[in-house]
Amino acid sequence: MRYVRPVTASEKTPPPAKSAPRGAGPRPVPGQDPRVQWVLTLGVIAVGVLTIRPLDFTGRGLVVAVLLVLNSASLLARRLPEEKVSQRLAVVWLGLGIIAAVALIAVSRSGTGYLFAFFLTGHAGYRLETKPALLLAGACGLLCGGVLYFQLGPGHHVVPWFIGLTSAVPVLIGIINRSQRLAVRAAIDAAESAERAARAEARTAVLTERGRIARDVHDVLAHSLAGINMQLELADALIDAGDLERVREVNNKAHALVKESLKQAQWTVHALREDSLPLVESLTAMIESSGHRDVLTVTGTVRELPAPATQNLLRIAQEALTNAARHAPGGEVRVELAFAAASTALTVRNRPATRGASAGAGSGMGLIGMRERVALLGGTVSAGPVTEGPDRGGWRVEAVIPG
Repeated sequence: MRYVRPVTASEKTPPPAKSAPRGAGPRPVPGQDPRVQWVLTLGVIAVGVLTIRPLDFTGRGLVVAVLLVLNSASLLARRLPEEKVSQRLAVVWLGLGIIAAVALIAVSRSGTGYLFAFFLTGHAGYRLETKPALLLAGACGLLCGGVLYFQLGPGHHVVPWFIGLTSAVPVLIGIINRSQRLAVRAAIDAAESAERAARAEARTAVLTERGRIARDVHDVLAHSLAGINMQLELADALIDAGDLERVREVNNKAHALVKESLKQAQWTVHALREDSLPLVESLTAMIESSGHRDVLTVTGTVRELPAPATQNLLRIAQEALTNAARHAPGGEVRVELAFAAASTALTVRNRPATRGASAGAGSGMGLIGMRERVALLGGTVSAGPVTEGPDRGGWRVEAVIPG
């Protein structure tokens, strides 16, 4: 008897989870509406244009106008996407913006120029790492406070010098907002990763269940149809020989196999529903339906096994009996079920064929299905020719599972 071991057809791999498109930028963080930042930015610029003086196109007024434009540009630049502005470039841009804000405080005689410094230091805390953000904010506070304290501009009497020092405080608010944003994004990423993992696990479970159903259907069809096919072939041969009595006998046996196949279909339905079947009784009925009597030997203390173990042992026995009937017709079959303390072993032996095999080649999936079933239970399976003893020249299949 010979088993052909084919190459396993690979399962289709499930499609990978869709990821965010490149260049799409970071997702918006809940609670941080960019429209609010736009309103505040435009509001600061509008208030500055209305209140900062002098503001014209000659002398000091021209200098104030240029500095106001520079401050406005620095403030508007905070809407640039983070992934398009490196940390180094952000430090340079915010540093220059703070210098322009300090200069605006120094040359203007009135207005709200100090608001630019407040908003720029706040954004430095939001955009930059903590250390460079604190350095820029400290420099801004010292410069603004120094300009007002040493009365370097005409507007020093409007804003007290300690207000200049407080221009560094918004950096703390920016750092807090940055930390909250990173924490929220990390939570969102973790949730999305968990969702992708759950979907992948669900797809794997579906594929595993498909494989299990395919094995069960294969085992039932192979076992039932192989026996019916042999009986029909024998009936054809007897018709040619004119032995009508034997034809009737073979026909009745084929009918019996059809009825038995219905029982096996019920077993498969039980297996798919994970209903528990009595192992010894079911195995005995299966062996008798394959045409063998009093060939089952049970050793050890019989006990109930988990439903998956019972189902898979029955399917392994079914496949081994089908292969024996196909490859070694007429050969004696012996089945052993051994209950040990920590394992259960099923062994199916068949002796060499006593007549020529008439069945065609099998699907080639039987031995692979056995290995898959035993692997799911954490056990081992071995199959090969018998080289010594009374079964020499035959075939032996042994499956050992824990429990």
